[in-house]
Order: sequence, then C-alpha cells, then structure tokens
Amino acid sequence: MKIGILSRKESLYSTSRLKQACIKNGHDVRIINPLRCYMNITSHHPEIHYKGEKLEGFGAIIPRIGASITFYGTAVVRQFEMMGTFCLNESVAISRSRDKLRSLQLLARKGLGLPVTGFAHSTEYTDELINLVGGSPLVIKMIEGTQGVGVVLAETKKAAESVIQALRSLKANILVQEFIKESSGTDIRCWVIGNKVVATMLRKGPEGEFRSNLHRGGRAETIRITPEERSTAVRAAKIMGLRVAGVDMLRSNHGPVIMEVNSSPGLEGIEKTTGIDVAGLVIAYIEKNAAPGKTHTKGRG
Repeated sequence: MKIGILSRKESLYSTSRLKQACIKNGHDVRIINPLRCYMNITSHHPEIHYKGEKLEGFGAIIPRIGASITFYGTAVVRQFEMMGTFCLNESVAISRSRDKLRSLQLLARKGLGLPVTGFAHSTEYTDELINLVGGSPLVIKMIEGTQGVGVVLAETKKAAESVIQALRSLKANILVQEFIKESSGTDIRCWVIGNKVVATMLRKGPEGEFRSNLHRGGRAETIRITPEERSTAVRAAKIMGLRVAGVDMLRSNHGPVIMEVNSSPGLEGIEKTTGIDVAGLVIAYIEKNAAPGKTHTKGRG
C-alpha cells in the first residue's frame, strides 16, 4: 500500500517511527509537509500538488497535524478525503478535538466525567465564574494552548481574578476548571486505536508542578487502568470521531475525568515507557481498515 504521512519534519520521533513501521510491513511510504501542499479545488476532479507533482494513488494518509497549523493542515486532509483517500483521522474530527470548548461540550453531552468547567467572554462576572467551578484553587486554561502552555494553577481567588483579567485583556479565550487535588500532579495517557486501548502510562509532573506533560519535565511509568477508565477512553475517542487518539484523564474521587483528547498523540513517551510497538499497531489498523472512499465525512464539514 502507498501511505502518506502528513508531517512537517521527518526527524520527529513519531514521524520516523511510523515511517519505519510502514517499511517493515512492506508499504511504500512518503513524508509530506502539509504546508508545502497546494490544492486544486474543483468539482469532480479535486487535486493536491506537492513540489511540482500531483499526489495520487495513496491507499491511506496518516495526519500528524500540529496545533499551530490546524487550519491549513485540516484543509489538506479534507482535500484527500474529497479524493476518496482513507485518512486515519479525518479533518472534522481533528478540528473538533483541537477546540477545547467544543470537545468538552460534546463529551459532557454524552455524560462522560469531566472537571467542573466554566467559560465566559466578559470579565464582569469573574467572581461568579470562579464560584461556579468551586472556588480556589482552580485551573485557568487558554483554549488555544497545547502541551501545558497557557495553563495556570491559581491558588487563591485573588490570583485567579488577576490571571483571568490579564488573559482577557490580551483577548485570549479561556476556560476555568476545578482543580482535582487528589490527582496529585499525575494524569493517565491512554492510546486508543479503533475501539481498543492499546497502551497506557501514568505521567507525573516534577516536584511542585501540577502539570504532568513530558515536554515540561514530567516522567512516565506503566500503569494498569480500570475497566471504567478503559471504557471512558474509548468512548471519548469515539465521541470526537477519532480512530486514533491520546486520551488524557485524571483519577478523581468520583471516577475518571477527561482532560483532553489528542488527535496527534506522541509515540515517544508511550513506546519508551511501555515497550509496546504502537507505531506497528497503527499500521496494522490501517491495513485492516483502509479502503478507497471509506470516510465518514467525504470532505464535508
């Protein structure tokens, strides 16, 4: 099969591992920088061009779209969908998961466990907004942030008011959430492929840090998750419409709560922590499920 990986850098661990897995399984693989693609958007004959040639004949596309290029990256994925190419994660699902507010609303509608979350445009009712999520301490998140950037723990109500005022003065859209104290600076990353959790790890933040992102100095270890946590992770990915997802959750006193559903989860942390060939499992899933025109949206949405 001819497989394309949409990624800006071949040297990235996740990209190189997926390429290796493709080659190991006998596939023809090509790394495509989505920002270097240009498209002919026309009825009946949609095309994608790259470095002076037309891209065609791909049996599957693996999108590795970074948050900073979501708009153009998903446009390229959507164009492949219009051409009938199987995309591992589809454009609508990627866009949905990147919108923190929208994703939380969708998860809440289906009854999944979430931290109590507040959202407002005006700072006129900051006091009420803080009370809405249970008061301080509370977590303040920029909707556009990734990898723990733009996430602040406000220990006091006064600090929360100051942070909210400052971020809103910069026209940033923010969420406020209850602080799950019992999670003690840890979270669980579940790697979901299809309808199955294939690998899990517990991430711990460094001393004094409530964020557990590995990019911020956190460390990871293997963990056995409960059936409820497993079911929650699979349901969260399905609600987002993602075939492959990294689902981040916390253990709270009232069960697992979803923090984020990631459409381009990294492979390095999960593979090195668990020793599981997750890249190989991704390619095996594509081999089993990829087919021309097998897309939910066909470029719509």
